[in-house]
Amino acid sequence: MRLLYLLNVSNSSQLTADSGYTFADMLTPALADAGVEVTVAAPVPAGDDRVQFVRTTSPSTKYRARFNPGVGALVRLFRRQQPEVVVANQIEAAPAIRAALLEAGVDARIAGYCHYLPFSFTDTGQLELDPAMDDGGLGRSVLLAFSAGLAACDRVLVHSGTAASWTAAVAARTGVELTDKLHVVPAPRDVRLVRDPAEITPPQGRAVGIYNHRLYAHYGTARFTQLARHLVAEAPVRLTVMDLFGARSAERIRLDPSPERNLEELAAVDGVAIASDRGDRVRYRNLLAGAHFGIAPFRPGCPWSMSVIDCQAMGLPVIGPRIDWLAEHLDPELVFDTDDQAVRIAERLATDPEFYLVHAQRALASTTDLTPVAVAARYLEAIK
Repeated sequence: MRLLYLLNVSNSSQLTADSGYTFADMLTPALADAGVEVTVAAPVPAGDDRVQFVRTTSPSTKYRARFNPGVGALVRLFRRQQPEVVVANQIEAAPAIRAALLEAGVDARIAGYCHYLPFSFTDTGQLELDPAMDDGGLGRSVLLAFSAGLAACDRVLVHSGTAASWTAAVAARTGVELTDKLHVVPAPRDVRLVRDPAEITPPQGRAVGIYNHRLYAHYGTARFTQLARHLVAEAPVRLTVMDLFGARSAERIRLDPSPERNLEELAAVDGVAIASDRGDRVRYRNLLAGAHFGIAPFRPGCPWSMSVIDCQAMGLPVIGPRIDWLAEHLDPELVFDTDDQAVRIAERLATDPEFYLVHAQRALASTTDLTPVAVAARYLEAIK
């Protein structure tokens, strides 16, 4: 099988903060191991030496990625590569990919991976647009582009059961038939962030919690900030908050200045330390190893979180709110509805070694089926 993996890298200056890139970097060598001839078309290489690389230029903004994927360049790429399968990691680009394949005279299947859902559903079934994709009222157009992408794909892959149910609901509302096309294929864990169970030790009456998520407003950072104040004041806990972005461009700040504001507010909280991995995966691992538990984001519409999986692969129990995929994935004993409940869970993790070790082992076990080899097998089964 000749597989062309189209990878739009939105954070080329901070690759450790780009989940799509990390996904490709872990998955493509495993696909090569399975006998697939893989080529990654991206601004930066992903995978190992067995994975062929074609340099491309990613669209300069998140909206150009969805509305202007560059059909001419795609036609030239398809004629050169002659793929049998094209992986579209920007699902809204799938109609342009289909049109380019037609123009190039190349007969290939399109497998769309829904790395990011520009919508979610409330508990009552109400559709909500993702505010990150709604600048200038573009959210409805992005939603329709997403649905058009579903229609253009031969296979549609999503991270989780939650993501599958939401994607199917949107398809039904927009008249797109997904029968036999929709598959749940979770992302692989990062092999560099898997800790030996023997290295896990419980805290000695005081614990460090880590929050390793983007600090956008739409990730529920204000709610996390409220919880952070409760945790450091009422439990034997100190927190490490990661600054994943560093210095962002003026254009990104203009579109959404919330990360800078939230970082400044969190830095002012006693008991909260700000840390950066500086784009270094070893440093990131060391930051995780220096913590005792992770905290999930309060992001409405969360269909999956690479950062949660990172913590669990390191044997860190993750506590989180009872919402969306988090309620599907996290251990029920670590899910909370109120800040008071979260404080009690964190206090028990800090002071009850047996409780801590049980949940550390469960956290690690929850990722054992996410090895690149296992995920590659599911991926190939889904796209064949």
